[in-house]
Amino acid sequence: MRVTPTTIEYLKHMNKLGRVAKKQPRKFFIAVFLIDKFDVFLEIGDDILSTTQWEVMLSDISEPMEEPLYFQLPKLAPVSQRLSLSAIRHCLKCSVLRSTAATQYCMSYNNSSNKFGGNDRRGGYGGGDRRGGGGGYGGGGNRFGGGGGKGDFGGKNLRKPNWNMSDLRPFAKNFYVPHPNVISRHPREIEAYRASKEITVKGDNVPSPIQYFEEGNFPDYAMNEIRKQGFSEPTSIQAQGWPIAMSGRNMVGIAQTGSGKTLAYILPAVVHINHQEHLSHGDGPIALILAPTRELAQQIQTVAQDFGSSTSVRNTCIFGGAPKGPQMRDLNRGVEICIATPGRLIDMLERNVTNLRRCTYLVLDEADRMLDMGFEPQIRKILDQIRPDRQTLMWSATWPKEVRKMAEDYLQDYVQINVGSLQLSANHNIVQIVDVCQEYEKEAKLGRLVDEISSEPGAKTIIFVGTKRKVETITKLLCRNGYPASCMHGDKSQQERDYVLNQFRNGKTSILVATDVAARGLDVDGIKFVINYDYPNSSEDYIHRIGRTGRCTSLGTSYAFFTAKDCKQAKDLVSVLREANQTINPKLEELAQFGGSSGRTRWGGGGGGRGRENNYGRSYSTRSRFNN
Repeated sequence: MRVTPTTIEYLKHMNKLGRVAKKQPRKFFIAVFLIDKFDVFLEIGDDILSTTQWEVMLSDISEPMEEPLYFQLPKLAPVSQRLSLSAIRHCLKCSVLRSTAATQYCMSYNNSSNKFGGNDRRGGYGGGDRRGGGGGYGGGGNRFGGGGGKGDFGGKNLRKPNWNMSDLRPFAKNFYVPHPNVISRHPREIEAYRASKEITVKGDNVPSPIQYFEEGNFPDYAMNEIRKQGFSEPTSIQAQGWPIAMSGRNMVGIAQTGSGKTLAYILPAVVHINHQEHLSHGDGPIALILAPTRELAQQIQTVAQDFGSSTSVRNTCIFGGAPKGPQMRDLNRGVEICIATPGRLIDMLERNVTNLRRCTYLVLDEADRMLDMGFEPQIRKILDQIRPDRQTLMWSATWPKEVRKMAEDYLQDYVQINVGSLQLSANHNIVQIVDVCQEYEKEAKLGRLVDEISSEPGAKTIIFVGTKRKVETITKLLCRNGYPASCMHGDKSQQERDYVLNQFRNGKTSILVATDVAARGLDVDGIKFVINYDYPNSSEDYIHRIGRTGRCTSLGTSYAFFTAKDCKQAKDLVSVLREANQTINPKLEELAQFGGSSGRTRWGGGGGGRGRENNYGRSYSTRSRFNN
């Protein structure tokens, strides 16, 4: 479908109305985020009430990419236009910005030149400099326009303070008193413990790990909450991370999902805050925690509330997709802990709603994910607003060069902790079963699999699907066949997402069907099964998906339907299975060896696993209760 003149004129009209109402320059931005090839999110700003920008959601698109998109301007007018990606690219001269996890299609419209994506001298959201440079949200550009990079997407009004260390008020950050048991342990005993927990450390004068909570010498309020939560012993990352964090050291922690890292930095944060001067009017937070997604941010807030409430440590959660008013009120009242996504925090800093002058404890959670999502310019802007002698803890599931570079740039004399392998690795508590099958078989196989796992009482299941449309379809099929299922994807409002997650957490629905919006940071007790209905585009995403089960010391099982179109991922998947000591089916190994270049595989089934019979490797009839 072509981009019709009606569509363009409508956009111009809405921009004109915005200019009349707000007395602002007639400038209009559009950004399309293409996630995992088929999920599309089109955004025009995020605050309808206060700017001339609007938010737009597109439904997902199906293969091939030329399928139509559905263009809507909700809350403004009953308008729906059909667009195609190729038409958007060609007619609107979009500037393509690339990152490792998502390709972001960005276009900027400026009424002064009546051009989309032009190289306006003011730069902008994906637009370029008049000399062809980029100003925007991501990496380099392409033939459609200027590049991205560290441009004017956010934080352009933030200036790096000229930090004079002699003028900064000193603060305390070393509160660790080693327990006598820890001091008396022989170095060989310490090394044996680290080896048994797969802990490796790098750095100077690294404190010894604790083996029991009592050895942490935590304050009574912390120990009371630990007992209340029913924890039996520290996880590997907690055992080694707590002594380092409580000593005031900078730290990089590399650990698999479900390792207990949230508590590894929240508990020291609360102790750190309680040793600082009380906040005065106008002070910003003492502890700042940056997270890539709102789901993860909200879960961090839950832990912060549990361990901070007894000592009146206040917190707030700042993220996009939710009203700004309540978040601004929290910041104005003053909070000791601020959990935030980078984009929304940049907005609050630019509006002078808060500041980071009092921040002395910084956490970057899932740093690899934030960099994958293109947040590096925003993160660097934020870190420049914090005093250089702060304590910084960076957490990541992987250790790519981008994360290493940021650690070298912003962490002085840091200690690195690694739990498990530095290579791409999955949680060893998860049994991984891979079913090599044909695309048309997946629906029937899912029905049979859900029948099997639903017989286990109280077990929760997450089903990951590639597109939003397919999420809705599968959820309806499950509900129609009597399974308590709900769904979550990018088109859901924050209120809908919260409701769905609460229903899932409380056990009112035992099956959650989701796109990758829920793959990171979702921490729900009792998830025993993860099903990859559509295999993701990278093994990193696969690992984070299946990491929703097998949390901490519990066991879990993951299933993946692997088809010929996924063959380019076969080699990496085999490596992941081998590292996790899983049994690898020869059929998957053959795909990894030959790459499945014909586009089809002769295998009707397949699989892999460890210590468990694979009942899903056969080619079942496509007629099932899902097809009846």
